[in-house]
Amino acid sequence: MAKGHGSYVLVGDEKQSRAKATIQGIVQGVGFRPFIYQLARKSGLKGYVANTAFGVDIEVEGNPSAIENFLEDIEMKKPPLAEITSVETLYLPLKSYEDFTIEMSMADTERSALISPDMSICDDCLRELLDPSDRRYRYPFINCTNCGPRYTIIKDIPYDRDKTTMQVFKMCGACDEEYHDPFNRRFHAQPNACWDCGPGVSLYDHKRDLIPCDDPIKETVKLLKEGHILAIKGLGGFHLAVDATRDQATALLRRRKGREEKPFAIMSRDIESTKRYAYVTGDEERLLTSSRRPIVLLRKKEGHELSQEISPRNKNVGVMLPYTPLHYLIFQGDFLALVMTSGNMTEEPIVIDNHDAFDRLSSIADYFLIHNREICLRSDDSVLRVVDGVPRQIRRSRGYVPVPIFLKWEVEPILACGADLKNTICLTKGHCAFLSQHIGDVENLETSDFLKLTAKHLKRILGINPTVIAYDLHPGYHSTHFALEQKDIRLIGVQHHHAHIASCMAENGVDETVIGLSLDGTGYGLDGRIWGGEVLLCNLHDFERVCHFDYVPMPGGTAAIKEPWRMALSYLYHTYHRELMDLDLDFLKSLDKNKVKVILKMMENGINSPLTSSLGRLFDGIAALIGLRHRVKYEGQAAMELEMAIEENGDSFYPYEISEDDPDWIFKHEPIIKGVVRDLKKGLSHGRISAKFHYTLLDMLREICLRIREKRGLNTVTLSGGVFQNAFLLEGLTRRLHDKDFKVYTHSKVPTNDGGISLGQAVIANAVSKSTSKN
Repeated sequence: MAKGHGSYVLVGDEKQSRAKATIQGIVQGVGFRPFIYQLARKSGLKGYVANTAFGVDIEVEGNPSAIENFLEDIEMKKPPLAEITSVETLYLPLKSYEDFTIEMSMADTERSALISPDMSICDDCLRELLDPSDRRYRYPFINCTNCGPRYTIIKDIPYDRDKTTMQVFKMCGACDEEYHDPFNRRFHAQPNACWDCGPGVSLYDHKRDLIPCDDPIKETVKLLKEGHILAIKGLGGFHLAVDATRDQATALLRRRKGREEKPFAIMSRDIESTKRYAYVTGDEERLLTSSRRPIVLLRKKEGHELSQEISPRNKNVGVMLPYTPLHYLIFQGDFLALVMTSGNMTEEPIVIDNHDAFDRLSSIADYFLIHNREICLRSDDSVLRVVDGVPRQIRRSRGYVPVPIFLKWEVEPILACGADLKNTICLTKGHCAFLSQHIGDVENLETSDFLKLTAKHLKRILGINPTVIAYDLHPGYHSTHFALEQKDIRLIGVQHHHAHIASCMAENGVDETVIGLSLDGTGYGLDGRIWGGEVLLCNLHDFERVCHFDYVPMPGGTAAIKEPWRMALSYLYHTYHRELMDLDLDFLKSLDKNKVKVILKMMENGINSPLTSSLGRLFDGIAALIGLRHRVKYEGQAAMELEMAIEENGDSFYPYEISEDDPDWIFKHEPIIKGVVRDLKKGLSHGRISAKFHYTLLDMLREICLRIREKRGLNTVTLSGGVFQNAFLLEGLTRRLHDKDFKVYTHSKVPTNDGGISLGQAVIANAVSKSTSKN
């Protein structure tokens, strides 16, 4: 912010100055112009404020001290949804403005205005929604400049009504008056509407027949209470909803959706309701009640009233509070909780179109509560978990996108295409990295099309024309194919685990060589093998692999991910070879002898048994070996259940070996596997074995960092990869490294899983591009 009065002239006996401020950040669609208008009028200043493709331009003329105070108040008193990233102030000759006005938006060729994400209904709108004397009483699309849809309705910038999906709804006289009144909180609220002029809801059965009723929302409540499954169109797509206390309805939803065991997200009316079935810390409550309204993972209480079908064999439950007026109206039905899971068949993108909803969801939902406000771009609910007192992204989407990750260095215009699982893309410009909303697992045509649509849409509304495209080195990834299809643009391939570490570096503003622990399930290695248990020395330009878990076969390839018993057999074979058949283990007795013979032959002969160094696969193998999970129903299930099985009893751990095989160190599995087998024979509980395994990893990973520091003099450690979704591992390792005076960086702003990969790809591609252009 500029200091001092700048130049001034005397007009009569009074000093007069004129200042122009160009403000960038999230300053459009958040009530910023009426805020400036009121502040300027209160300060006795004249001039104008206008939206531009860069942000907001302000010119003020008047007393120099009043201008200085005005400029300071902009940052001190800005609207709740506004975020200011830069202010440039220039003092100019007087222009003799007669008043302060709000000008029409200015469309420029280059665009850098930041767009607000969709936000939860504010307290003022909620009060009006439930006030029988208010003209918007029970209107399910009530909003103002402090709340409501933004990103999901915008087609282009500047953010004006004619560039949103509200363009088709002409405001009535009352709404139009509010819209043009700078002293009204709905001044230039682009989705502004009411019963007389805005979108509405209607109720249909699964055969597309309209259900005649006076109040579709009250009828929806009645149907939910009867145990029916409802498809409800929301802010960023459809939800599939059932009463979360009804076992039969929840089980039916699982069968119809094809979601056997993966946890459902649920919604409760308020914190008090949530505390009836889950523990809620202060940090978690603040996150749940924030205007972003993410799903937050909470610890379930014993003896809760929820259906056991919500999150079977899982100690946690994903909870969110209502964030649209429609949600609050539905919760007048006095539900403890509703399942609110994404409206799609498993592995497909969330449905956003009414006709598409009937086509895709009629085999799941009994009834459809739809509305006629178009959703421009789908956006799933965000998912966070508080670990070690820090809210950490698991799925970054609604409420957070398209707010950028602000970088400490300037970057070229780059499109990074992400990975195939939990895909996001990333566009960079200036000091900003814009991660897309959650796109999902790019395993089918629908999700692949969504990736392409998202890239096209973000490039348009952000005004970014990439000069470089970054992609994962895996030759089979759909995201890689998308990148390689692009013509006349520079392509830069980025190794998966390097991208993980660079992502963590970027969000923490780290630009030095670090010890990177990149631990996950699958990533294509430089040697063509499947990496996933990697210790790297990284900077943003390059990396050196200095340690990894020993390679073992994955018998059946991807089948070994879905059937962890195959990995358990692989680790046993790697440790005991053919003598494994002499082991007296319940695990081996539970297997089909013929299948075991086939798997052993496959590994011995190297048939469809790619080698992996993945720590994620070791988690799977241990989970299967001790009898927790032979087959998984969703990604990461075995590892998650192994973490949840932990029974704390001191911090004893298994013997381990880090062999030095110049130039690399190797984490050896054999001592750990032998220790687990001994404990199984002793009858040690699953929980005790899980605890010892976790403590072994903590000690191994700390030890390798100590050895690297001694040998290479590095003291900064970054932790990234899906394995660090394990809270026990993340907290424990961070604490142990801090105790040894390491500087440790972890994720919070972007997911540690593959949802953060695109950010790492982008900053690596930027470093590579800049270094090669110098040469």
